Amino acid sequence: MMGVDGPGDRYVVGVDFGTLSGRALVVRVSDGAELGTAVHEYRHGVLESALPSGVPLPPDWALQDPEDYRDVLRHAVPAAVAAAGIDPTRVIGIATDFTACTILPTLADGTPLCEVPELRDRPHAWVKLWKHHAGQPQADRINALAQERGESWLGRYGGKISAEWQFAKGLQLLDEDPEVYRRATRFVEAADWIVWQLCGAETRNICTAGYKGIRQDGRYPSPDFLAALDPDFADFVDKLDGPLLPLGARAGGLTAQAAAWTGLPEGIAVAAGNVDAHVTAASAQALVPGHLVAIMGTSTCHVVNGTELAEVPGMCGVVEGGLSPGAWGYEAGQSGVGDIFGWFVEQAAPAGADSHQRLSELAAAQPVGGHGLIALDWWNGNRSLLVNHDLSGLIVGLTLATRPADIYRALLEATAYGTRMIIEAFTEAGVPVRELVVAGGLTANPLLMQIYSDVTNRPLHLIGSAQGPALGSAIHAAVAAGAYPDVYAASAAMGRVDRDAYQPDPERARAYDALYAEYRALHDHFGRGGNDVMSRLRAIRNAAVQPSAAQVTTPLEVVA
Repeated sequence: MMGVDGPGDRYVVGVDFGTLSGRALVVRVSDGAELGTAVHEYRHGVLESALPSGVPLPPDWALQDPEDYRDVLRHAVPAAVAAAGIDPTRVIGIATDFTACTILPTLADGTPLCEVPELRDRPHAWVKLWKHHAGQPQADRINALAQERGESWLGRYGGKISAEWQFAKGLQLLDEDPEVYRRATRFVEAADWIVWQLCGAETRNICTAGYKGIRQDGRYPSPDFLAALDPDFADFVDKLDGPLLPLGARAGGLTAQAAAWTGLPEGIAVAAGNVDAHVTAASAQALVPGHLVAIMGTSTCHVVNGTELAEVPGMCGVVEGGLSPGAWGYEAGQSGVGDIFGWFVEQAAPAGADSHQRLSELAAAQPVGGHGLIALDWWNGNRSLLVNHDLSGLIVGLTLATRPADIYRALLEATAYGTRMIIEAFTEAGVPVRELVVAGGLTANPLLMQIYSDVTNRPLHLIGSAQGPALGSAIHAAVAAGAYPDVYAASAAMGRVDRDAYQPDPERARAYDALYAEYRALHDHFGRGGNDVMSRLRAIRNAAVQPSAAQVTTPLEVVA
């Protein structure tokens, strides 16, 4: 990690805001050397059952405290600079990336509504994390109306927009707490809000505006469409709209306050916001059209550049310039991957087998198909291709002979099948996938990587950095600071990839073809109308545990 601090070297800082923590990384501009890093855990983590005050939350909620994000700037950035052993006055830029769609309502000056004293106990005043899925009914309404009206933008998102995105979350806010909706002058992605905190200027980045904000061909959905959803929703775009910046653009200079937080020089370049998965394409040197990057962590995001516009069923979206200038950036994803494996280890594996390492060792000794199981990887719903967060997990084939390692391997395989479905959807729609690059923390599991290579029957290239998003942000910081003319040049100089790290085994690949066919049959039966039992079970569960409306939306006069 440590590098040599040369007399003429310049540096940039990338800050990656994840689901549970934020990471800062100091990078040398000339060659991308990673010199120092630090992680700061969010004090409040993810709020899923209650607010800090004890106000209960309904099922499928996931909130965060924006003060935890500021604390990353105060703690992780100075610690990373100290670990690098560099002179901070030679840092020329800072850039950030965020989970998305993670969004918050604010006052006109950017003050989060959850920091307004009389709104502190109102759940809808808080940050809604990407995996807040309680807006599925609102997403269903938006999709149904868009299909009925033939809205041209719907096809750019594979035929459905997600409950995770800005419009579903905004409509849920209006439906369930109209007073907080009216108080929200701005409704802003955390990716843009943190940039606002750094440089004092409100901006919007082209990536989240396109993928999460339904902005296509220079415009958002029309006020007429929004009013048809609810007359009071007609002004929603006014809360979203702002100065739009391309990726790698300079949003402004570091303010005196942010300089005091970070220990960096006032006035250095602050880059436009970005998404954690999308910046990773630059750090993996995968901006070439047809090079698909799977960023694998708690969830997986799949991004690939294409030269032509195509509509891909079930995709999260296609955005011009969404990954890099001059290309059409495509995004797909799986809502649960590492989270599923973690669930099994923490909640279901018995003592003695309750570790990823031990379960992987046992599972690796099995032949393909030896456990007799097929799983559907929907523990956190399905993002692509079905875009339905009411779906849930399934394991078929359990017997009294089934052992923990069998289930663990079946779960690993299920996520690989989900990725294969996404790759095939791209190629069938005319978006070539020529190479598969994997990034993220799950690359450390050799069994998982070999399964992905065998299931997809493709070589796997691995990113050459353990912190791809932070490195990708640092690459964009170098562009914003003027050190490189564009992200392509910066990626070539500062990114890295280990090619052909895993090769598919022909015999295992053939065996997986038969199992994949069974996965597809189950996928279509439970996800495409053959049996809607998962959605019915979700409705029964929600009715049984739902807090009262009074607990969730306490009137202002009660808490004032």
